[in-house]
Amino acid sequence: MSLWWRYRPAWSGYAAAAWSLSYGALGLFWALGGGGFPFAPVAEDRATGSILEGSQAGIVAPGMAVVGLAGAVVALAMAREWGRDAARTALLVFGWALAGTLALVIPDYTLLALVAFAPLLLVFAFTGVPGPQDGIGDILYWHRVNLIVIFAGGLLWALATLAYQRRTGRARAQVPPDTLRRWGRWAVYVACAAPIPYEITRIAWYLGIPLGIPEDFARMMQQTPGMLEVGLGGAVASICGGVLTHGLVSRWGEVYPRWVWFRAGRRVPPALVVIPASLVAVVLIPAGLMNVRMGVDAATWGLNGPGMLWVVWGVALGVAAWAYGLRASRVQ
Repeated sequence: MSLWWRYRPAWSGYAAAAWSLSYGALGLFWALGGGGFPFAPVAEDRATGSILEGSQAGIVAPGMAVVGLAGAVVALAMAREWGRDAARTALLVFGWALAGTLALVIPDYTLLALVAFAPLLLVFAFTGVPGPQDGIGDILYWHRVNLIVIFAGGLLWALATLAYQRRTGRARAQVPPDTLRRWGRWAVYVACAAPIPYEITRIAWYLGIPLGIPEDFARMMQQTPGMLEVGLGGAVASICGGVLTHGLVSRWGEVYPRWVWFRAGRRVPPALVVIPASLVAVVLIPAGLMNVRMGVDAATWGLNGPGMLWVVWGVALGVAAWAYGLRASRVQ
């Protein structure tokens, strides 16, 4: 993984170009009347929380085609390190805007659920999905899979744009290590505090306490097999993530501790820490923005009110991972 990460400046631009060309071609196909438009209105149980959900192919698909095909050209220009001064600025603005839109604005909570419950989905693939669902296809249907594809494109564009920015820009003054550690420590504190309301509400529901929800909604969850357990699992995963987050500012996050006997005393590869932390940070933000768009009702604030703080959680975790990565890169 470290080798793959080390060479990302060489392949990320071409990967972003290939993704953009492919998705732009799909946009053209949908614009010409092809089936499978991933944001078309569907039954409520198959709809996503994407900002584009329920849109018309005749309006959105042509834009996808234009942006995708233009993006392929821009990504190739970045990979070849073309552009100076104003042209370079224009390429960077396009790259970061597209990366942010694809990774943070268009997706919903799907990526967060996929990361949090990936082990369960692997089990379900062999044992079947409990409850009324017929299988994994009832969880990862096309509207959701499309959001995963779009999110992956956003990550590729972020990597390509960052690589281009660094390879064509001037070296900047380095932030002192003490400052990085101080920023990272505060970011870790915020990242650990932001999900506490979510954790408290889900644990309370599991214990039969209707915190932030009406009594009838609490009874419905109690009568639905697995519903409370999923919420509890999310809370436990969040708490475990908080423990791991402390590794971004702790010694055991930089050097393997004694209880990891087969690697004790060796340095932790930065990519092994930065990649997972950054991925979680990025998937938290669109999930939080989805909750923000939904708004809060005083009678049901526990449903999505705590989820609004995921935006803060994601940003703080991203800052902590960034500070860790900079510190680690100077040690190597």
